[in-house]
Amino acid sequence: MELRHLRYFVAVAEECHFGRAAARLHVTQSTLSTQVKALEREVGGPVFVRTSRRVELTEAGDLLLLEARRALAQADRALDVARRSVRGETGAVRIGFSGIAVLEGILSGDLRRFHRAHPAVELHLTELPPSAQVQGLQDGTLDIGYSPDNGLHDTGGLAVTRGARTNLSVAVRHDHALASAASVTPGELEGENLIVYATDMGDQSVLDRLGAARAEHATHVHLVTSTLGALALASAGVGVALVPAASERITLPELVHRPLQGMATDVEVMRLSRPDELSGSVRAFVRSCAEPLPDPDR
Repeated sequence: MELRHLRYFVAVAEECHFGRAAARLHVTQSTLSTQVKALEREVGGPVFVRTSRRVELTEAGDLLLLEARRALAQADRALDVARRSVRGETGAVRIGFSGIAVLEGILSGDLRRFHRAHPAVELHLTELPPSAQVQGLQDGTLDIGYSPDNGLHDTGGLAVTRGARTNLSVAVRHDHALASAASVTPGELEGENLIVYATDMGDQSVLDRLGAARAEHATHVHLVTSTLGALALASAGVGVALVPAASERITLPELVHRPLQGMATDVEVMRLSRPDELSGSVRAFVRSCAEPLPDPDR
């Protein structure tokens, strides 16, 4: 039995007339009669009693009509769910992010834009180091990643969209000697315990930017994969943190920030995704990232 047979049967049952049912279905009356006969062969007996003036349901037809309507309604719902999924109107998007994406407003802007257009889609966020984001996108446990570019040289064939750039700054406890300086140079970091953001524990990219001074710091370095963790250590007086300048927006007790001068300090935020993405909601998220933010007054 095909859904077409049930649709034809319901039309005849509701119209009580083959001619009107055929016009409603946009098929010929002979085609409709053939399909109803095929249904009756499946049932094993008549579902209609035909007279010269009208068509009436048999007892089997009465029972079939109730179930046919239920089956057709369920089939329509199933098709609607599938179509909404393809359009990105349902489902979920799993996002991995580094703190800099939040501090720079990139992640919140993308989330707002997408949620306004697709309010039924669930958004799941997990803070992860960049290497874990790449791994999650490759193994299918993540859909989108937001990562700084420092130390992340191999994105494994993922699609990369580059976003805002920010500088590095120095975060120190308020009673540290550098807290009174207007700005800090790499030379002034010599002999200090450094707390450095890294994409993973093998990432030396920020230290590389210190140039010739790096050797003096090699035995005084704490590599951390969380900006908030770096700020917490600096606030505790463990050392001097090299963090994105946007982290100044996080207020921690007894912590001050100073610009870092005299080295290549720019960091870029990258949006990562799979180039062959099949999920409608994820494709819709990627598309929405290229659109302007909605007017907040609307």
